[in-house]
Amino acid sequence: MTTQTTTQTLPTDLSVPARVGVLGGGRMGAGIAHSFLAAGAHVTVVDINEDATDAARERIIRDTEGSIKRGAAGTVDEWLSRLSTSTDHAAFTGLPLVVEAVPESMELKASSFAKIAEVAPEAVIATNTSSLSVSDLALTVGNDVIGLHFFNPVPASKLVEIVVADSTPAPLVEQARTWVSGLGKTPIVVADAPGFASSRLGVAIALEAIRMVEEDVASPQDIDNAMVLGYKFPVGPLALTDIVGLDVRLGIAEYLESTLGERFAPPQLMRDMVARGELGRKAGKGFYDYN
Repeated sequence: MTTQTTTQTLPTDLSVPARVGVLGGGRMGAGIAHSFLAAGAHVTVVDINEDATDAARERIIRDTEGSIKRGAAGTVDEWLSRLSTSTDHAAFTGLPLVVEAVPESMELKASSFAKIAEVAPEAVIATNTSSLSVSDLALTVGNDVIGLHFFNPVPASKLVEIVVADSTPAPLVEQARTWVSGLGKTPIVVADAPGFASSRLGVAIALEAIRMVEEDVASPQDIDNAMVLGYKFPVGPLALTDIVGLDVRLGIAEYLESTLGERFAPPQLMRDMVARGELGRKAGKGFYDYN
């Protein structure tokens, strides 16, 4: 077990919890941690090993430096004085809120919930899942559970989807609205239906765009331009798929196909690209070349 921490005075009068845990320090987890740091909270990030926590800290430092350069209050050193990292789930003990941000796997998330609940039985557990059933995850623990679906890249995104599980208390939904607003983001509240609102609509558009490429209807650039210039999308569905990751969207599509039917069946082109490792920006190649 390793822990990196700094002693400091905890902020008061915040619209977010003064102490927050984040499980998983990847791109999404680091972005979520950065957002709570920006709101004045002390944040504890837990990941699987020292390499992962070191990478998470580097991601958070880069985001923090960017925020300070863009005029955010405080200094990099002050923000980082409120950041702790650990490889031990026990670092979550006593925290009122823990946000789970591990990869999109029901088995992995359920296991992660169990580990959080063991050390922090009173904590609210928020899952960053983009499509999986929050109600099913809530059944695995005795904690209050809610979905907080952040969007990539988290520091720049203005939306958080609050997903209400069957067991989520009504006061917690309103509290979550306050937290999201305190992060400088806009909350929307959705029922725990497959894919919620954002993933269900976003993946449906992306899958059709991929089918159009597969059928040689148009090039990826022209399809994206059609939606950006014709429908005022901020980014085209294929470019966005590269940002999210084809593997991530494939997993979501497979889950939606299993719950909502074959209209969400992933195109063969998508499966082939994932098999070749063409996962989008993070791999240097997807529908576009980033090398």
